[in-house]
Amino acid sequence: MSATQSPTETDSAPAVSDRPLLALAGFTKSFGAVEALKEVDFELHAGEVVGLVGDNGAGKSTLIKAIAGVQPPDSGEARFEGQEVSLSSPQAATSLGIATVYQDLALAENLDVVANLFLGQEVANGTPGIDVLDETAMEQKSMELLGSLGVTTLRSVRTEVAMLSGGQRQAVAIARSLLGDPKVVLLDEPTAALGIVQTRQIIELIGRLRERGLGVVVISHNLADVFQVADRIAVLRLGRMAASFDVREARQEEVVGAITGAEFGTEDRPTEETPL
Repeated sequence: MSATQSPTETDSAPAVSDRPLLALAGFTKSFGAVEALKEVDFELHAGEVVGLVGDNGAGKSTLIKAIAGVQPPDSGEARFEGQEVSLSSPQAATSLGIATVYQDLALAENLDVVANLFLGQEVANGTPGIDVLDETAMEQKSMELLGSLGVTTLRSVRTEVAMLSGGQRQAVAIARSLLGDPKVVLLDEPTAALGIVQTRQIIELIGRLRERGLGVVVISHNLADVFQVADRIAVLRLGRMAASFDVREARQEEVVGAITGAEFGTEDRPTEETPL
């Protein structure tokens, strides 16, 4: 089904473009004798949130890592903004404007929010011959970025990450991914292990990414969250793209059927997650 705007999308949000921002064709990836992805086709548009769902071992993490350049496909074609590209490395993906937030978040708990946001891309004060960090500029940028994403629960951007809640940590990780002005953001289980209030905050944050015109892919096992935040749901089963649903028209039972194979009269047994 074609991509459409979510019923939760605000009137000010950009319309979903006709041309895919990211288009994959025939993506295949094997680990020894295990074929993790099998001729997968996938599209993502600017201003669209796609929920990527499937059982354990369906290939979700493998597909995300293929897009991120961490585990390049063995075969297949990728196009970004209509141009054929190579997702051969994380650097190649990042240079195109693809940012990834993995489930472990990769935050340094002993550092404060500012240091985590700018880790590896610190701002110098610009004084010739003096290599000193511009803490004031980084702090100001941190407050502006978090404010633009509606993150209002942080008492201070100088708070150590170890003192933050799970939702606040997730928000910091997402904010860090935006410093390079990406066009695509990949989120791996962004609401996992969060409470109800924190989950709502992250869902609202994802909505703001859509409003900024970004293409967002969300991996999640929680269909309720997916239906709340996504415009479209893509279902992987045993390494193949099994179905795609417009959220406004789909029923949860249909998505579950596509995940399990029940719509074909047989259910696939869960398999172990593909080696990552």
